[in-house]
Amino acid sequence: MINGILNIYKEKGYTSHDVVARLRGIAGQKKIGHTGTLDPEAEGVLPVCLGRATKVCDVLTDKDKVYEAVLLLGTVTDTQDTTGQVLETHPVDASPDEVRQCIDGFIGEYEQIPPMYSALKVGGRKLYELAREGKTVERKSRKVFIHDIRIKEICLPRIRMEVECSKGTYIRTLCHDIGGRLGCGGCMDQLLRTRVGQFPLEKSLRLGQVEQMVKDGRLKEILIPVDSLFPSYIQYRLKPQCDSFGHNGNPLEKKHFSDGTAEGKETFCEGQMVRIYDSRDNFIGIYQYDSRKDRFRPEKMFFDPENI
Repeated sequence: MINGILNIYKEKGYTSHDVVARLRGIAGQKKIGHTGTLDPEAEGVLPVCLGRATKVCDVLTDKDKVYEAVLLLGTVTDTQDTTGQVLETHPVDASPDEVRQCIDGFIGEYEQIPPMYSALKVGGRKLYELAREGKTVERKSRKVFIHDIRIKEICLPRIRMEVECSKGTYIRTLCHDIGGRLGCGGCMDQLLRTRVGQFPLEKSLRLGQVEQMVKDGRLKEILIPVDSLFPSYIQYRLKPQCDSFGHNGNPLEKKHFSDGTAEGKETFCEGQMVRIYDSRDNFIGIYQYDSRKDRFRPEKMFFDPENI
């Protein structure tokens, strides 16, 4: 089984599900998952997890993201972007300074109502399914955090901006809300995701490039190892005679480590996470320290005996 993460550049016209389906054919395995939906017309970074790396899909989904977006003022649509049906048009009377001041006001925490055209579920059904049936249901607002908005160009009625935000932020809705606060309405015209956590746009690969790498037998060159997601966690290796304890997912004690912890030179805090490797440097998983029992219990296991 192939285990690892690919930094994919999702091209326009593909759904995130399409990308996973293509990669299943390219890689020749079913166990693949993406880490956060991008609209079909949006482009950019989409980390995709293969094999045992699918266990970190939730970790990557929770990461902060950076987008480059184009906001079109004066137009309101049912999808909150230019692919939807136009509901209203208004003149744009705001000056560039007023636009900047308004946009700056969205930096920080704010309550955002998810759009009807989204994959969120209400009553067991996806919102976009209800929207296509002409139905509108009440959605609860939720707190999102906008770390920064950097305006790159103002050429009214369009504004190009870079948005750094928390998980769960809809850039379409941010554009809609900015237009609403300015009194002229607005929608999203373009969207490019430039970073997800540690995965940048400049290192992303299109599906065609990945397919060629697989044909050339060079997939490992672009496959990102799972343990690279946890650089802040201290790493420990097992003694050779203790490898089987780790491979089988057993709780581990300091005496199992080969890094001097058996002598009590290390101190750990309750809940502290560490990376565990076997004596041959195979990544086993993430373990959490239990101070009551003075041992580590497995939190996420990634060991694949097929890859030894």
